[in-house]
Amino acid sequence: MDNNDSHKPNERLEGAYHAMMQRVQEALSRADDGVDTLNQALRHARDTAVNLGELSREEAARVSDWVQRDMQDAGSYLARTGHELRDWLHMDLELIEYSLLDLLTSVADKTRLEMLQFEEDLSHQGEYHSGEIAGPGTLECRECGEQLHFKQAGHIPPCPRCHGTSFGRKSR
Repeated sequence: MDNNDSHKPNERLEGAYHAMMQRVQEALSRADDGVDTLNQALRHARDTAVNLGELSREEAARVSDWVQRDMQDAGSYLARTGHELRDWLHMDLELIEYSLLDLLTSVADKTRLEMLQFEEDLSHQGEYHSGEIAGPGTLECRECGEQLHFKQAGHIPPCPRCHGTSFGRKSR
């Protein structure tokens, strides 16, 4: 397998992450005063990806988990700190693709409201692992503190410094 072939599965999952985020945003924007929760919107987006043949059921579940993790992490941060999305991303908003920023902002705002109501039900405490896809922002290696900067959704590699596989969101 040449180097170009090795990137295709990651590119496909990155595209699926973006598509799932867009479907979640669309479902939440159609919701009447919070009738659809993030979980319901994710379930619908996951099922749509499978039904359209974009992803296998297992892949769709993984991508859905990654989107949920990012949105819960962003919503929790916004609810807990009152800071802006730029602080959670830990980078200039100008560096992020506009369409993805719009999706993140709208879903994170909706998630923030859910987080204010369901903070104790969080199952993910901002844990990110190599091999997963993460949304834009800065991740910090839990082993050595090395920072990985994502301008768009991307595959999380092992830490380039220590080869660690566990990361957390860098917060200001």
